Amino acid sequence: MIEMKKLKYKGGDKGTPRITEMGNSVRVHTGLWRTHKPVIDYNRCIRCKLCYINCPVTAILWKNGRPEYDYYYCKGCGICPEVCPVKCISMVGECDTK
Repeated sequence: MIEMKKLKYKGGDKGTPRITEMGNSVRVHTGLWRTHKPVIDYNRCIRCKLCYINCPVTAILWKNGRPEYDYYYCKGCGICPEVCPVKCISMVGECDTK
């Protein structure tokens, strides 16, 4: 597991911090920012890896020959459904139940 470290903030306002170090998303629980989460229909997925390659925070893991989300880090940005050639990924509201 990646060790959680405190981020360095710059600026005077406590409500609007600015992160001064790059590439820190693996150390921050960013999944709480999400309002919608991606869900994959594995019956339609062709395992092209485009979602995996294009995820900006590496929240998609490749396990057992298919993509799986790590919702601990997924921000719900919606890039994965946009790049999916067969449109098997849909964005579902965080409070929706299925």
